[in-house]
Amino acid sequence: MKICMVVPQEDVKGGIASVVNGYRERGLGKEYELSFVESYRDGSKWQKLGKAIDGYVRFGWELLFHTPDIVHIHSSFGPSFYRKMPFIYMAKWKGIKLVNHIHGAEFGEFYINASEKKKKLIQKVYTKCDVLVVLSAEWKEKIGQIVSKSKIQIIENYCQIPKLQTGVRKKQILFLGEIGERKGCFDIPDIYKRIVDVVGNIPLIMAGDGEVECVKEMLKEKAVLENVSFPGWIRGETKEKLLQESSFFLFPSYNEGMPMAVLEAMAYGMGIVTSNVGGIPKLIDDGVSGYICTPGEIGDISEKMIRLILQEEHLKECGANARKKAIEQYSFESHVEKLTKLYQGI
Repeated sequence: MKICMVVPQEDVKGGIASVVNGYRERGLGKEYELSFVESYRDGSKWQKLGKAIDGYVRFGWELLFHTPDIVHIHSSFGPSFYRKMPFIYMAKWKGIKLVNHIHGAEFGEFYINASEKKKKLIQKVYTKCDVLVVLSAEWKEKIGQIVSKSKIQIIENYCQIPKLQTGVRKKQILFLGEIGERKGCFDIPDIYKRIVDVVGNIPLIMAGDGEVECVKEMLKEKAVLENVSFPGWIRGETKEKLLQESSFFLFPSYNEGMPMAVLEAMAYGMGIVTSNVGGIPKLIDDGVSGYICTPGEIGDISEKMIRLILQEEHLKECGANARKKAIEQYSFESHVEKLTKLYQGI
């Protein structure tokens, strides 16, 4: 079976690229012939436009000369929706089965708060898809406002399961992701200040890019900037090293699908404190494999992190439970089984 995936460039920052790169590296099995058409890259608006145009040309060539059985588009909301529209129309013009795999998290701005004209366009485009893949039951309910729920299937993200290094982890807190308000980063200075007041100067590493200077200024105002480091957007060995050596993972996001960052923290057996949004409550069993809190509840988030820091045995137990769940329910192999069932079904 020939599957053509419309994907971001391999080195793009973010969760979609992380998911897709697993397909690039490991494939989906011998029965599938995978091809990839890149439609997005990081960079200036002109570089992004050039990449999109190149993607349309390559996709047209793929449809005409290597006609796939299924087109699998990886998309988000906002500009990503409009970039993917030509791919959807081209695939349907050729009569090819179409899967639209939606990874985005900003549903309110995208649809609920949109004009009636934009809502009709979104409904028209999404209705052309044979299947819409979402990351959690919460997102099935949301997308179900646009198309029939019978068209929507849930396939959660996956995580690569690493071999854990032996040795003592450092008592340091790690955040991974885009540094900005949506990920809860504007709450982190207050959270971290409360943690430091109780446990002392425990290091905090905020790995990502975005509104870094704004968060630095907030940390400076709280007089806790000294022990916070900002290594920028990390990947590969640098990311592996931080996940292996850090004990705690802080992710107080306000809006998510099913974040790869939390899945990775689970796979590495970290002590996780995160929020009860999107698919996260399905990942973390509160008090058993970490803690989930209401976004913005700074006192509760701080208290849960302090509990993990001070109770070493509880930390180890939570980390072990999180890793066990990642292995049993969110492995790459389990994810591919769900994809295979989806492809066969259409």
